[in-house]
Amino acid sequence: MPSRQTVEAFVALVEAGDYVGAIEHFYAPDASTRENTGEAVVGRDVLMAKERGVMARFRKIEASRIGPVLIEGDTVTARWKFTFTGADGSSRSLEEIAWQTWRGDKLIEERFFYDPRQMAQ
Repeated sequence: MPSRQTVEAFVALVEAGDYVGAIEHFYAPDASTRENTGEAVVGRDVLMAKERGVMARFRKIEASRIGPVLIEGDTVTARWKFTFTGADGSSRSLEEIAWQTWRGDKLIEERFFYDPRQMAQ
């Protein structure tokens, strides 16, 4: 079970825009993520590379937590708002729920739930 302090440190890195650092520091080597019902992406190094690819497509990505992070045993749930700013200055926002499973102070599985139509607006 992660401590509140560990989860808050993770959240602080994400809100600071250090997405790759959050993965590197808090995800287990065998961690996996999944977007909605998509295929799982497995492995911390693979996840960091994927995140770098996402970041390269935008001039700026901002993250903010909406409400409290809920911790129940090894399960952590957070509601996020991400704002993506493109090279042309246009921006789009995405709200999502991140459902995480932790092993001690390492995140081992994360699933993101969101409506992909948000990015089309």
